[in-house]
Amino acid sequence: MSAHDRIQWFHKMVAGSCYPNSIHLAEKFDISHRQAQRDVDFLKSTLGAPLIYSKTKKGYYYEQAFSLPMTFTNENDFEINSLFNDSYADTQVIQMQLPYTATLEITDRITVMNMQRFIVGEETRHRYRCEFPSVELFLGIIISTGADIKIITPDWLRERLVETAEKILENNKFNEE
Repeated sequence: MSAHDRIQWFHKMVAGSCYPNSIHLAEKFDISHRQAQRDVDFLKSTLGAPLIYSKTKKGYYYEQAFSLPMTFTNENDFEINSLFNDSYADTQVIQMQLPYTATLEITDRITVMNMQRFIVGEETRHRYRCEFPSVELFLGIIISTGADIKIITPDWLRERLVETAEKILENNKFNEE
């Protein structure tokens, strides 16, 4: 994986309130801790990311909202960027799709086995780091398991699950007439 991929992944984890650190980055991409720290430093100093290290969470978070612009850097640049020609923009920038991330608490071993395709690591006992391509798909799977699953992070995913569940309940009330 390239530095481009590593920085995008790290940004996605920080933006998703997963508090990643250089050790997580090194383990995920099988690189040295020193290289991982250089990637974090590049994100902060060169790209201007408002990264702050939390001693209590042992990982990074954004001090303020930050979006990571990524440009294509391969031989298809001209063709792809010409499709997104914007006369108002100084440069053509395309945000590449990365998987969403979440930390779930799952106590049932069968549910852990059923969720295995999304689980990328175990944080602590019964807490799992997950990656998923679609919020709707992931929430649908969580709901359909019927298991005791708790979304630890990110908060927005938990809120989305609650809103979805409330909407489902509201739309499926029995008429008592």
